[in-house]
Amino acid sequence: MRIGELAKLSNTPTRSLRYYEEQGLIIPRRLENGYREYDPYLIDRAIQIRGLIDSGIPTKIIALILPCLDKARGIVPEDIEPELLAILRDERDRMTQRIEFLTRNRDSIATYIDAADEALARRTAGTAA
Repeated sequence: MRIGELAKLSNTPTRSLRYYEEQGLIIPRRLENGYREYDPYLIDRAIQIRGLIDSGIPTKIIALILPCLDKARGIVPEDIEPELLAILRDERDRMTQRIEFLTRNRDSIATYIDAADEALARRTAGTAA
């Protein structure tokens, strides 16, 4: 598939897909005419990369851990560097804090929506009487 189709199927802008390629995160095949051909597995890969970037993980870290994410959960690389493990722990902790922040905001918005729904229901009941 071409980049436009990959962009549509993965809901990822073509500019982002080109950046992922520059960073070595996705690798399309090259046709004889020089055009890029994106394999179907790259749809999920692009979605996964975008999710990691959206969660704040830098592409240089994504490049290091991406091969591990394709493997079964029980597989851990034998040659993992302690520094990388420390970086990953920091990223995990930062993501946990962000999740907690987002959860608090979501819950606040939900409370506001519930209160607004109740107020609208009272107002509607008052005009119907």
